Amino acid sequence: MEAAREKRFLAAHAACHDQVYRYFRRRTEGASAAEDLTAEVFRIAWEKCCQDQEVSVLLVFGIARNVLRNHNRSNIRSVNLAQQMELQRSHELGVGDDSVSEALDRLKPQQREVLLLTYWDGFSSAEVSELLQIPATAVRMRLHRARKELSQLLGADQVTEDVQP
Repeated sequence: MEAAREKRFLAAHAACHDQVYRYFRRRTEGASAAEDLTAEVFRIAWEKCCQDQEVSVLLVFGIARNVLRNHNRSNIRSVNLAQQMELQRSHELGVGDDSVSEALDRLKPQQREVLLLTYWDGFSSAEVSELLQIPATAVRMRLHRARKELSQLLGADQVTEDVQP
């Protein structure tokens, strides 16, 4: 019994550990946070193995989304005023501005999530549909709108940069 549980867990771990780490790495403040969150995901996955649940890649990514959501809520509650002021000051000065990340930040959260899951995490629309628990047609529509909006935002930024002396 224990050997079968360990085998299921190790198979899931081998199948998606690197993907989960990269998922967190792109969405958190650093490598150490990504490592900690990845470890938390696989701790939860280990518990799921105790309940004789099949641990698939999509289940692990569902866990990862929840862990990331909890992490973000925790960070929001713990951010102090000095950090917020520094972030605002650096943004006003244009430090670290990146047109793509700025354009992504302007997208609606649902569109941004579908875009990132599709292009950065490599999921198909059917997998994104299952992960987000929405119809595949809604995923394709959000993806279409996100690409269109992103293209317009990047095009508008390019025109603005060309016009400036």
